Amino acid sequence: MDNPSRSERTRQAVIQAALTIIARDGPGRLTFDAIARESGLSKGGVMHQFPSKVDVLRALLEHQIKYFDDASPVAASKGNTAQHKTALMEQIAQIREVSHQPYSIAHAIVAALVEEPELLALSRETARNRVERIKAEAVDPELALLRWSAAQGLLLSAMFGTSPFSETERERLFRRLMDDDKWTALAHAKATAKKSSRAAPSSKKKASGKH
Repeated sequence: MDNPSRSERTRQAVIQAALTIIARDGPGRLTFDAIARESGLSKGGVMHQFPSKVDVLRALLEHQIKYFDDASPVAASKGNTAQHKTALMEQIAQIREVSHQPYSIAHAIVAALVEEPELLALSRETARNRVERIKAEAVDPELALLRWSAAQGLLLSAMFGTSPFSETERERLFRRLMDDDKWTALAHAKATAKKSSRAAPSSKKKASGKH
């Protein structure tokens, strides 16, 4: 095996070991010794690829963001195959998928927050790009962002153990957020009402001019 292939295999082994440790034991237990034990690699081999724990966390975040970005079209199709896969639908489906995964990006973000808050800049930039995509496609951008934020809230409250909902209730709420036909109808109705209210003063002026 050539060096690049060996290096990538070691890198992936470290990432998977880190995800396992975070999900099973919590971010506080993520150490080089723990990663070496979990991955079966030497501590020196781990540190050769990742000189610091921050490097491990950065790689973990990048890996998880890419994993769920790549999986989002598939995840969205689980909601309703008849619906167009908009950025919003993909994001809500992705968040829903994360809520069912033991090795989730949510755990990675918590680990990064505990160890190195600056790493969250990567997540913020990713979220900012996603928000811009959602806004660009939406009939009602504010309503779309409220749906996205509600999905985020369902995930975070479940992750931190503060959710008042059962798993069944949470799944039902995710399905409601993903019911794009109803939300789109609401957005169109709102836009129509707004146009009508703008047109009303002009109609009144014309009517008064006839008298």
